[in-house]
Amino acid sequence: MSFENSSAAEAMALVEPKVIEPPSTNELANNPASENTDPSAPSTALAKPKKSIKKKRRPARAQVDPATFKGGAIPDQTGTVFNIWYNKWSGGDREDKYISKSHAEGRCNVARDSGYTKADKVPGSYFCLFFARGLCPRGQECEYLHRLPAVTDLFNPNVDCFGRDKHSDYRDDMGGVGSFMRQNHTLYVGRIHVSDDIEEVVARHFAEWGQIERIRVLNSRGVGFVTYTNEANAQFAKEAMAHQSLDHNEILNVRWATNDPNPMAQARDKRRIEEQAAAAIRHALPAEFVAELEGKDKNAAKKRRIEGSFGLRGYEVPEEIWYARGPDAVNPAGRTVEGSENTLMIEQGAHTTAVEEKEEGGIISNEVMAALKGFQQSGARVTTRSENTGTGLSLVDYGSDSD
Repeated sequence: MSFENSSAAEAMALVEPKVIEPPSTNELANNPASENTDPSAPSTALAKPKKSIKKKRRPARAQVDPATFKGGAIPDQTGTVFNIWYNKWSGGDREDKYISKSHAEGRCNVARDSGYTKADKVPGSYFCLFFARGLCPRGQECEYLHRLPAVTDLFNPNVDCFGRDKHSDYRDDMGGVGSFMRQNHTLYVGRIHVSDDIEEVVARHFAEWGQIERIRVLNSRGVGFVTYTNEANAQFAKEAMAHQSLDHNEILNVRWATNDPNPMAQARDKRRIEEQAAAAIRHALPAEFVAELEGKDKNAAKKRRIEGSFGLRGYEVPEEIWYARGPDAVNPAGRTVEGSENTLMIEQGAHTTAVEEKEEGGIISNEVMAALKGFQQSGARVTTRSENTGTGLSLVDYGSDSD
């Protein structure tokens, strides 16, 4: 080929449009990498929608081997009286009983042991005491909850989160279940090994069992006070950390804390109880009523005064009527019946009819006037009986109003 022919062929190639045929399905199947080799080229294939994979909850794990678990066995004698209900000894000397304490047989690992059980299907179930101590052999077959208590877990004030009955007063050693006369969120932790990072160690170990509000540690005495936000978490942590060790080989003495005589601490506890009560009340009341009380909606009172008068001068609807909820609520925001925002409804048996407008300047509705006119045109007379029919008892037949 000469130089002229080659240059002409190149010119024709530049002028003629180049048609690119899409690859066949067999070629795509044989060579998946050739589907989109150019990153700048637009993709013609539609992207497949991603499937939302819902992570299933795992079943609770058996913390100990059921074959080796000695449930109901009488423990070694540490007192003079054995309580078959709580399966422990009592009546021994206090100091000797504390000295004779040994390490706990197990420890709960919430991240590994928690899961769903049969109790998750039963509302109001209690938490597993053996799970808190790390000794539950049943796993997902357990009839109690295997997880940490939450704020939404509410129980009777007479029982703790494990379902055990509380008493009217604390024990002399501040142990046991506790008292129903006081909401105690604070634990006393004794026998802590004194070190430079004692506060960090206590906070790290006790934060496993719930949200902590405050921690105070006496470094010189090896004593700490841990306050939880939720009382159920304090009950769970007391059983979970009893006779446990922190970073050293100590045996913790976990008890309920007594009342702090510090006036600032008492004011803080009082403020916390008031905040919890206010949160519960705020959750029960309507949102617009709470916004009006807190001053967030400045036009709420003016709106209630204008719309709640119903055209009557000087009348203002009471709060219990204006903030009522239901199909008959006078406030349109509180009605649950669709289509009744602009019309007041009156229930008559199973049917509802709209209130008809009355004649201007009269007290008889148009329906009653039409009925009277029909009687007049037909010549019918309306009479009343003066005699007593005696078909039934009336209020006059009884001797007194109390009957």
